[in-house]
Amino acid sequence: MNTTDVEGVELISVQSTAGGNLITLEMVTPGITGYWDYNLGTALTNKVQFVYPIPGMATFTYKGTLGAEFFEKTINVQVDQLDTPLDQDWYDLVSEATSDGKTWVFNGGPAPDGGQWWYMTDPNNWEALWWNAAGDCCPPWDAAGKMKFDLNGAANFTYESGPGATPELGSFVLNVDKQTLQVNGPNILGAVDCGANPSGLYDIISLTEDELILFVSNAGCGTGWVWKFKPEE
Repeated sequence: MNTTDVEGVELISVQSTAGGNLITLEMVTPGITGYWDYNLGTALTNKVQFVYPIPGMATFTYKGTLGAEFFEKTINVQVDQLDTPLDQDWYDLVSEATSDGKTWVFNGGPAPDGGQWWYMTDPNNWEALWWNAAGDCCPPWDAAGKMKFDLNGAANFTYESGPGATPELGSFVLNVDKQTLQVNGPNILGAVDCGANPSGLYDIISLTEDELILFVSNAGCGTGWVWKFKPEE
């Protein structure tokens, strides 16, 4: 039996300042259980506070049960200013000019150059090199491309396969706690051949102002794979 209907579920939001990006979401209706999807991750609780990195209108979703059936309900929050600093990882990925964003390219190539910037590894150890694919012989076909991350109204991801290529627009989710990067729509540079990763979900090995290293343990050839990027000069 349901304890109420969807209309009876009350969601509230509180911002620390008017239009600010420190947000508290709460589901306050008794007898309801569920969790928040706040776009950056999920919180298995009725109340969650977080720093949101994207200006504009944000929609957050509470997913739960009324007793006898599941439901989803959303709440909109307008973010006008990033007055609470973000985690440093956000600035490293998109720059401090968050709306302008930051462009990344391979840290090597695009021709074979002996460097380690796109290569096969032990699935259980990203440092255990098995085959230096790009450095030795076989860079990915988009080795001269670039990709951009920005927060201009949304978490935007733009992929360009090479000079003069048509940009492809997607989105991304940076999970600071889990140290993962999810891209949606186009994939990252080098997500092809033995580096294929259809899920678009990557473990972050390193993210600094000058370096982005990504890893998956089960890439296209069933092995580990590493991507190393640097900011475009």
